[in-house]
Amino acid sequence: MRAGTKIVTIGGRVIGGGNPVLIQSMCNTKTENVQATTEQILALEKLGCDIIRVAVPTPEAAEAIREIRKGIHIPLVADIHFDYRLALASIAAGADKIRINPGNIGGEENVRAVAAAAKAAGIPIRVGVNSGSLEKNLVEKYGGVTPEGLVESALDKVRMLENADFDNIVISIKSSNVMLSVKAHEMIRDLTDYPLHVGITEAGTVNMGNIKSSAGIGILLYEGIGDTIRVSLTGDPAEEVRSAKAILRALGLRKGGIEMVSCPTCGRTQIDLIGLAEKTEKMLAEYDDLNIKVAVMGCVVNGPGEAREADLGIAGGKGEGLLFRNGTILRKVPEEGLLDALREELERVRTEAGNAD
Repeated sequence: MRAGTKIVTIGGRVIGGGNPVLIQSMCNTKTENVQATTEQILALEKLGCDIIRVAVPTPEAAEAIREIRKGIHIPLVADIHFDYRLALASIAAGADKIRINPGNIGGEENVRAVAAAAKAAGIPIRVGVNSGSLEKNLVEKYGGVTPEGLVESALDKVRMLENADFDNIVISIKSSNVMLSVKAHEMIRDLTDYPLHVGITEAGTVNMGNIKSSAGIGILLYEGIGDTIRVSLTGDPAEEVRSAKAILRALGLRKGGIEMVSCPTCGRTQIDLIGLAEKTEKMLAEYDDLNIKVAVMGCVVNGPGEAREADLGIAGGKGEGLLFRNGTILRKVPEEGLLDALREELERVRTEAGNAD
């Protein structure tokens, strides 16, 4: 979110120039299946996805973009490898951005053809490199996959587009190694003013991937590096969007939405706090339109006081618990009714917010 980066427009969204960091994800449906892909994108939109990418491995996938675009409301990025004709077809079908590797689409003439088509359509091109696809000559030059090699590779691809008279560019340099990614981004920040799409690639399953992504993306965003982010997970793309939102909120880069805090378990806990917290977190997904903080505490003695900054909360005791709001106890509730009591209060908060509007 560097203020000095170039501004790039993707569909109706703007990145760079100090604009808010946007969340990206990628469909795992077959793009050729218009209905399934459209339905998945619409679901991701509701969760807060700002930009969506789809794979385009076939002419049919490129043509499907035309229909998919009609049914969604966020910018669509076409991901192309090897065949420049798929990039041209995707642009013709209405893609809002193209993701290519200029080094593997068949030479300078093909790069120029894609750049000319994107320029005529007024859409950007994302270029970059992953550590797993770093060119052999750069691996040999630097004695392995290094930040220096990733940066040199990315800037080489940028120059290919610039030589084709194209500068509507977004750069991505990713690695599954957190600190290698961080160092590479710190280097490229000082060498270019193009906006950066950041993430930890091949981060892993939802559990490990979230840990690595939170560490890497968190460091970069704290340093002011990054204009769009993707949390790359082996799992449902919905988890990517939820995690990206959580990272942005934790860093104070995105306001709004519901936030849950819960205390760690200890010897004073006399309820199934872990189970209660998990059920509460799942339920709160239905209330992300509310801009509030909800606490789940395990101790009726200290819980309401420790969570006084929360707008709403529950605190469990032996066989019963407390429902509280803004640190004030509302009532005692039987343990088995805590979740329902919290839901009732959430509905009341939602009604109050609607009346205020």
